[in-house]
Amino acid sequence: MTTDERRRPDARPRAFEEVLARIEERIAADGLTVGDRLPGERQLAEQLGVGRSSVREALRVLETLGVVASQAGRGPDAGAVLTSRPGNALTDLLRLHLGLATLSMREVIDTRLMIEQWAAARAAAASLPAASAPTTPVPTTPGPAASAHTATARMAEAIAAMDAARDPAEFVEHDIAFHLALAEASGNRLTVAVMGALRDALRRYAVDAVVRLGDTDGLQDDHRRIHRAIEDGDAGAAAAAVAEHLARAYPESGRDS
Repeated sequence: MTTDERRRPDARPRAFEEVLARIEERIAADGLTVGDRLPGERQLAEQLGVGRSSVREALRVLETLGVVASQAGRGPDAGAVLTSRPGNALTDLLRLHLGLATLSMREVIDTRLMIEQWAAARAAAASLPAASAPTTPVPTTPGPAASAHTATARMAEAIAAMDAARDPAEFVEHDIAFHLALAEASGNRLTVAVMGALRDALRRYAVDAVVRLGDTDGLQDDHRRIHRAIEDGDAGAAAAAVAEHLARAYPESGRDS
């Protein structure tokens, strides 16, 4: 195992991680309770001195963890409502982000493979009509389930955005959105949170992988195969497409450390 493999590409906490911690502090300082509304994205961005995109990403993580619930609308009815006090779940997520610094890329990729193959298989099973569902379904997990249809629609949007990306960094941002939507399609909120942490740890490696490949045609073919297999309800093809995609993007992860 090389030193580079064990070193997280960007050890400095990402903006949204800092925003998560500061939103937690603000909730405590303001004495907010369940049912209270957080300030809007723009107001939070101004109060915290960060961009709205970082606030939006942090709120999405909090929503995934069940800390807030977003509410569409304008004026006083817009924004996120506090549904539970942030506690160990948020602390553990931040610890996971920092702890990934000690893991090799192969360990992270292996974990992604397990999670994404399961998520893709479950999402494919969920897309099948009830009458054609397999007699031995993919095991379900208790908890609120994201709409598979909505998540797969976001996957398609991410594919289109990657087609229009102007540089590797922009491509990777939409690639992350694709894989998080894949996790969301499984209906498991913890899977989404863990995938977010894993993708953040690999962000720089992902950009390097796109640069190394020279073009994104193969990666996009993989994305389309994953998406199509899920929409077709083919769990086996979806899981196989995920494995082929990760092998293409990170061929070095298959070598012995």
